[in-house]
Amino acid sequence: MTLGKMLEDTCKEDAGKIYLKHNDRKVTYGELNRAVNSFGNSLRNLGINKGDKVALMLPNIPEFVISYFAIQKIGAVAVTLNVMSTPYELHFFLENSDSKAFITTAPLVKRFEAIREKLPLCRHLIVTNGPEESSSFKDAVEGGPFELKMPEIEGDDPAVMIYTSGLTGKPLGAVLTHNNLFTQSELLETICNGNENDWALCLIPLFHSFGAVANMLSTIRMGASMVMMDRFTIEEIFKTIEREKVTYIAAVPRLFLGMFMDKGSENADFSSLRLCITGGSTMPPDYIPIYEKKFGVKLMEGYGLTEASPVCSFSRLDMEQKPGSIGVPIPGVDAKVCDDDGVKLPTGHIGELVIKGVNVMKGYYKNEEATAEVIKNGWLHTGDLARMDEDGYIFLTGRKKRMIITSGFNVYPQEVEIILNMHPAVKSSKVLSKPDLMRGEIVKALIVKNDEAVADDKEILKHCRTYLSSFKVPREVEFVESLD
Repeated sequence: MTLGKMLEDTCKEDAGKIYLKHNDRKVTYGELNRAVNSFGNSLRNLGINKGDKVALMLPNIPEFVISYFAIQKIGAVAVTLNVMSTPYELHFFLENSDSKAFITTAPLVKRFEAIREKLPLCRHLIVTNGPEESSSFKDAVEGGPFELKMPEIEGDDPAVMIYTSGLTGKPLGAVLTHNNLFTQSELLETICNGNENDWALCLIPLFHSFGAVANMLSTIRMGASMVMMDRFTIEEIFKTIEREKVTYIAAVPRLFLGMFMDKGSENADFSSLRLCITGGSTMPPDYIPIYEKKFGVKLMEGYGLTEASPVCSFSRLDMEQKPGSIGVPIPGVDAKVCDDDGVKLPTGHIGELVIKGVNVMKGYYKNEEATAEVIKNGWLHTGDLARMDEDGYIFLTGRKKRMIITSGFNVYPQEVEIILNMHPAVKSSKVLSKPDLMRGEIVKALIVKNDEAVADDKEILKHCRTYLSSFKVPREVEFVESLD
């Protein structure tokens, strides 16, 4: 099964059913498929064919879903980019991915225009300015034809490429196949008892693998529906849950902690909500039972990484919840804890968590060496340290690799250090993580200045914002005499 065929099957069966709501917009399954087909034909007219890369840098708006599935239906590869990407980052992503087209919103166009002349392969810019304003995107979805013939696409063909920062400081494009993502799309139904009556509250970005699988792909697989929110407050979340009768939320711990601590939760109506799914980073174990008691809803925790499409393990509704555990491996996936030589360790021993199964990526785009470093004999080496108990429950204990997870986003210290060291006032730097209740961790920079340099933390941070997405920019800067 391919993602385009999955969409087509659901749309034929539920053509008149509302698939998504966004602000005042409502889009039925039939309208979605019609728009996807028209947009797919427009991409073909631009010369985009099977295997070509199309980048999209879009927030949580209906245009993301339309673009994503149009790309899938013509057999191309969707390169989903973080909307916080700076021109510096964007240039690397578009060049490295060999993207032939770039889809974005009007406010973000200037980031592309700043680097356009350096990207001879990326010749097509498609811009959306909302459903009412004229735009190249609007023309593409309304121009037809509204029927689209899909090429022969295999389950092992690439579907999506998502960039994740590498240990060397250079981002790597994780290539996920149709099989990878299709098997992930069934998890909400098989593990969480989801069905066609569910309404998802789509809060975390769809360009993030967790957001795409838990909200977009799972709802389409089940014939369910979702409410999309790209900008929101906790108060607006509460009102939306009550008004739209939301049944489940998949988000990062920061959002659930915000809901728990907000005073407005005392008067909110959560009677429709049956399930909350937390992932992206570790939820403080002590908060899970008190969150469940306060809101009367089950809070399930899972674990994953981009290279695993992303879910590897998950807690279960019908199994014991063990505080601090990320659950047991999902169906079709094996997990073990190994030593540095890849030898499986006895129960209870700490080592690296390695994964094998239908969720493991095809590899890093154009980087066989980096792929070979993380996939060995079919096993994906996660870089996370863990132990496994006698019942198969996994407990994370630390990290083997240098990485910071802040609000569900991965930050590799070396990438930040490279940017810090580009500043003329910086002699050397070291990036560390610092625990933070709401974000899990924050980025902290230790900096040794060059002799007689006068730069302060504000100038350093301004420099970082020029080159790095906001979540990678240090929250704290400390000037030190040495890094020893």
